[in-house]
Amino acid sequence: MGVSGIVVSNHGARQLDYLPATISVLEEVVKAVSGAVPVLIDGGIRRGTDVFKALALGAKAVLVGRPILYGLSAKGEKGVKSVLKMLQSELELTTALCGTTSINKITRKHVQTEGDRLRSLL
Repeated sequence: MGVSGIVVSNHGARQLDYLPATISVLEEVVKAVSGAVPVLIDGGIRRGTDVFKALALGAKAVLVGRPILYGLSAKGEKGVKSVLKMLQSELELTTALCGTTSINKITRKHVQTEGDRLRSLL
């Protein structure tokens, strides 16, 4: 198709009932493209743990909009810097707590999804 990448997003989901969260469909999209293009995720990223989960499920990057806007509206440039620092600190802590030494070493084995839990009950 000539695309350079894919952004998994559900813009408009707040107006539509029953759409899945982007994190819940991320892995399926990553598998579908089989590494042909990078997959990014947009939506639902609020904490460093969300960044960690997205990377573990195959995202090459995350897009962070709403937290940045919250920081900007609360404290301007300082607020944006604070939000970015918080996300970085939380990601670093989560990475360490999961026994990894860098974001490049985050793998699928570091997270359990709802689908994993359901499969384990069968």
